[in-house]
Amino acid sequence: MTTYLGIDLAWAARARTGLAALDEDGRLVASTSAITDDEIAAFVDAHTSGAVVAAIDAPLIVPNATGSRVAEQLITREFGRYNAGAYPSNRSRPLFDPPRGETLCQRFGWDPDPATPPGRDRSVAIEVYPHPAMVVLFALATVLPYKAKRGRDVSALKTAFASLLDHMERVCDEPLGLTASPRWAEIRSAVASAERIVDLDRVEDEVDAVLCAYLAWLWGTGSPTMRVLGDVDSGYIVVPGTASVPPAGRTPRADLADEFRTAVPSLTRQEAERLAAIARQR
Repeated sequence: MTTYLGIDLAWAARARTGLAALDEDGRLVASTSAITDDEIAAFVDAHTSGAVVAAIDAPLIVPNATGSRVAEQLITREFGRYNAGAYPSNRSRPLFDPPRGETLCQRFGWDPDPATPPGRDRSVAIEVYPHPAMVVLFALATVLPYKAKRGRDVSALKTAFASLLDHMERVCDEPLGLTASPRWAEIRSAVASAERIVDLDRVEDEVDAVLCAYLAWLWGTGSPTMRVLGDVDSGYIVVPGTASVPPAGRTPRADLADEFRTAVPSLTRQEAERLAAIARQR
């Protein structure tokens, strides 16, 4: 039996990782969040019994010593206008030497080469990125502003989060069965009743993981829309097609350093500013 996993992987083992599992028919059977690699392994062990197709939101292959990967440049070139550009990763940062995603693939025996076809006798993993995926799947003109950032209050975040859940039910309910899932109903309730940003933070990674699991299912079932940007030698990111609507336009990124520090809390301000400077050049 093949299990489809979505992993919204924190770059460091101090932040929350979202996890989701689909059965062979693509139905959502479990989702949660974890911190440590052992907690991730416990989820994987509990919900897999055969071949695995995993879609991971985190770098899996990072051979470059500095700068950004070709895949990140391609993503930013195509989706930057939708505010869905990619953060640069390279081996000069301890977080990517080696990448946590690479370590987990080795631990679980998942082949990260996108040229390896999924099958009952082999388990594979692909790198994905939810923001461009949402632009494609939901026909968005710009990313949904559901991530906690400076200037976004809890009311605005709840509205964006509710929109995200609506889009996911509209597009992914078949096969995921979200509207029939007790855990999805709990997530819906948590968003609706959130009074603080931290209340939304608790389910954000889990929701991203559910979307990643949907991408794993598309990949594992051979959807012809799936595109590989980059390659196994230089690193790659898989997206579920091309954007179908014009972009709304890029918003100012003066707070980009803050975004980096939100995504990777271990970054110093100087490191975040350096990454922001690189990203603004894309």
